[in-house]
Amino acid sequence: MENKSILKGGLSIISQCKKETNDIWHAHFGAAAIASYFFMKDNNIEEETARNMYLQTRMMLSKKKIGEMIDDKKEIDFQIAENMIIKSLEQTIDELHWVGHNVIYASISLLAMKELQKWGDNQAIEGITTLILSFRKTIPGRSWIGYTTKEVKQLSFEDEIQSELSNPPQVSQFILNELSKFNSIYRAESHHDLIGHLLTYSHAINIMYDLGHIDLFQRGIRPLLKLVYVLRASQKLKLNTEITLHSPIDRLPLIQSKRANFLPTENIFWIKDYSGFDWDFGHVFKFSYSYFNHIKRAPDYKDITLEKFRYVINS
Repeated sequence: MENKSILKGGLSIISQCKKETNDIWHAHFGAAAIASYFFMKDNNIEEETARNMYLQTRMMLSKKKIGEMIDDKKEIDFQIAENMIIKSLEQTIDELHWVGHNVIYASISLLAMKELQKWGDNQAIEGITTLILSFRKTIPGRSWIGYTTKEVKQLSFEDEIQSELSNPPQVSQFILNELSKFNSIYRAESHHDLIGHLLTYSHAINIMYDLGHIDLFQRGIRPLLKLVYVLRASQKLKLNTEITLHSPIDRLPLIQSKRANFLPTENIFWIKDYSGFDWDFGHVFKFSYSYFNHIKRAPDYKDITLEKFRYVINS
C-alpha cells in the first residue's frame, strides 16, 4: 500500500518546522510520516497491517500539521533540491548535534524527495536547509548516563574502529551488535530513547551512502561513534547498579522499559491508537523503520537483537 501523499505531508512539516515553531523538534512528525511510508514499502507488510499503519500516519499528519500542505506549487527537480540540502548538511555533519537529528532530517527528506522526483519550490527547500543549518553549535544532546554533556562533546577515540566502517552493511552489523549487548533497557530519554536514536542516526548515515554521498557517510561515522561510546557505559547496568545520571527530565530510579508483545510488522501492533501519547513523538514509526532497515542489511543479527528491540519500541 503506497500513498505518496504522506511523503508530501511529512516534507511539508519538516520544511515549515523552523518557520512555524522557531524550533527543531516538530519536524519529528514529518520524519515519522516519511519513515512509515518506507517501512511499509520495504518490509512486504500485509495489506491489512499497512492499512492500519497508514491510518495512524494520516491521523498523526492531521493532528501535527503546521502551515500549509506543500503540494501544488512550482516544483524543483530532485537534483537541485538535493544539492541545496547537501550543502547545508556539510556544515553540520562533523559533530554530534542533538543525537544526530540534523542528519536524520536531511536523509529522510532526501529519500522522500527522490521517491517523488519533484517536490516543493525554492522556499520549501530553503525551509529544510534552514532547519539543518540551525543545528550549528548546538549540544550533542541533553540526557546521558555516565557522562555530562560537556564530556560527550569532548570525547575522542582511536581511528581503527572508524576505518572498519566503510559501508552500510558494516555499520548495521556494528550498531546491531551494540544493541545486542544491553543487559537492561530503561524507559528514559537517556536510555531507550538514546538507543532508538542510535538506530535512526546510523540509518540516516547509511542513507547518505545509498544516495551516493560517500564523503558525508564517512564524515558521519566519527560523531556517531560518540553516541556508541556513551551508550556502552550503560550496557551492563543491572537493577541494583548505581547510576550516574545527567538529565533535565529523567529521574532516578530509572524504570525498566516495558516489553512490546507485538512488533510493528504485525497488524495487532497498529490496531492500538497511539495518538494519546503523540505516537511517542513519532518514534513508533522512526525506530521501526530504522531497526528493520538495519536487519535487511545485516540479517544474521536479527536473532540476537529482536528481543532487545521490543524494549526500545513503545507499544
